[in-house]
Amino acid sequence: MYLSRVEIDINNRRNMKDLTHLGSYHGWVEESFTEENSKESRSRKLWRIDKLGEKYYLLILSENEPDFKKLEKYGVEKTATSKNYDNFLDSLEKGMKSKFRIKLNTVRAYKDKENPTKRGRIMPVPNEKLNEFFIDKAGRNGFEVKSEEFKISKLETEYFMHIDKDETKKSRKKIISATYEGVLKITDLAKFKDALTSGIGKKKA
Repeated sequence: MYLSRVEIDINNRRNMKDLTHLGSYHGWVEESFTEENSKESRSRKLWRIDKLGEKYYLLILSENEPDFKKLEKYGVEKTATSKNYDNFLDSLEKGMKSKFRIKLNTVRAYKDKENPTKRGRIMPVPNEKLNEFFIDKAGRNGFEVKSEEFKISKLETEYFMHIDKDETKKSRKKIISATYEGVLKITDLAKFKDALTSGIGKKKA
């Protein structure tokens, strides 16, 4: 697998007009893998926007390397980079501690008490439950966090364009997310690696 990065050209007003919602970023990511254009199904990619200082970056985790020219479509020229992610995965061990930063969509399915077999309604997690929500997610994904060793550094509300199964209707959907930072401990190596390569939670990019 490969971890790629490009600095987003936030000073280019024309480009930024195209990047107005999450769907536009998703399209940018997919367009960066030109070898998949002729395939019926595309490989899974995880991506996020990261801020370092005053600069913003698009980060992508993928099975293959992207086309740097396409990756720089909305990026600063000659800032696209890519490195082998497998070497990092191979270096991980159970019991290892590491600093982390993760952004999660903070929604949960709440079961209908009158119909427990039916899929529950998806609802935002209340702010006072966000730490408990993350600790539970950690345990399910092969790592452990202690309440005194992490914090919520950012809460966001973002939007994306949803297209129905028949591709006839579009609607604007809201996503509520939280960014967590702190120290974690690996408790189940296989689950932890799967979380790193497949993502955690709903609406995984």
